[in-house]
Amino acid sequence: MWQIEPVLFNQELISLCAEAITETCGKVHRLPSGPLHDAAEVARAGVPTVMMFVQSLHGISHNKIEDTKEEHLELCVSVIDKLAEKTMKWF
Repeated sequence: MWQIEPVLFNQELISLCAEAITETCGKVHRLPSGPLHDAAEVARAGVPTVMMFVQSLHGISHNKIEDTKEEHLELCVSVIDKLAEKTMKWF
């Protein structure tokens, strides 16, 4: 079995992401991530990083039957756009 040490994401980007989600969806849920995402290695390299998850139907993730409602994907695109704008101002 292989594992890596946990890594923290950038607190300012987490806040900006939460703002973008709240502005678009009304509320935000924060959760730790256990899978070995590329973002963890990017953060470990010192690059400011944040992750955002989109709800999967039936909570199924990392599986060939994973699926997401189209309206949730549309909301996600709106959030990413807002987060990109906020991040550019932050930089």
